[in-house]
Amino acid sequence: MIQFQQVSKKYNDQFVLEDFDISIKDGEFFVLVGPSGSGKTTTLKMINRLIEPTDGDIYFNERRLIDYPLKELRLTIGYVLQQIALFPNLTVAENIELIPELKQWSKAQRRARAEELLEKVSLSPKEYLHRKPAELSGGEQQRIGILRAIAAKPDIILMDEPFSALDPISRGQLQLLIKELHKELATTIVFVTHDMNEALLLGDRICVMKEGKIVQTDTPEAIRNNPANEFVAQFFQQEQSPLASYFAEDLFKAGLLETAHISDGKAVALDTPLSVLIQLLAAGTAVTLVEDGTVLGQITDHTVLRFLETMMEKGDQ
Repeated sequence: MIQFQQVSKKYNDQFVLEDFDISIKDGEFFVLVGPSGSGKTTTLKMINRLIEPTDGDIYFNERRLIDYPLKELRLTIGYVLQQIALFPNLTVAENIELIPELKQWSKAQRRARAEELLEKVSLSPKEYLHRKPAELSGGEQQRIGILRAIAAKPDIILMDEPFSALDPISRGQLQLLIKELHKELATTIVFVTHDMNEALLLGDRICVMKEGKIVQTDTPEAIRNNPANEFVAQFFQQEQSPLASYFAEDLFKAGLLETAHISDGKAVALDTPLSVLIQLLAAGTAVTLVEDGTVLGQITDHTVLRFLETMMEKGDQ
């Protein structure tokens, strides 16, 4: 799908990316993670040609990016930024429908798509279609930003630290949302973050970067269990989950569990951290809550999303 071959980028004889050589698979959730200045955003912006490499080639579907007409290339790519960047003078519907309109979808098709997507992120079309961005919370604005990026069914979605400016509850909610959407849409996602917990939660594979170079690329489990060096090991240990204060017991007390039998999935206890539950769910594992041999219920993606929405309503940040 996307291949970097010996790609480098220099500014004033200073490398910000050097000999970057990697392949991103079709339909993969690929995460670039590393400290500030490691070259993550530069790498991401090269995919939609906001930045051109100094050396090397980048391929998309076995064709060099430089050989694509720029407009054609960018219409196949969705882009979500930390700075939400909705058009303030446009309604929610108009923001979501922007790229479909550029691709000459009919008005009826555009509106149907906007309503469908709003339903997917638990925002009522009747309430939200005609609102302006200023009338939305930060988490709601970022949801609309994600919907705008996926509305025209792009081949690639680029996400540059899209949740880092949000409160912990909104962030956890949107992490689960994008994981669910990826599972449903099977679109290739390239995601930049400096948060190792976020990388572990979301990525099918993770590329750890430092000072413009690749340190390690592997699955979350492999990197967690076998870090390539001390830098990777310490980088993992420094991160703290923003959801660390929540446990399976909180979901149980909120009355959000679904009916389950012990055979339905992996059994967990009441004191299991929410971050662990999310990692299990992200891996496709069915999770059953058990206490003293008694099955209390099943925890699903929707269970956790409803819990986070409840916390948001309560203003629990």
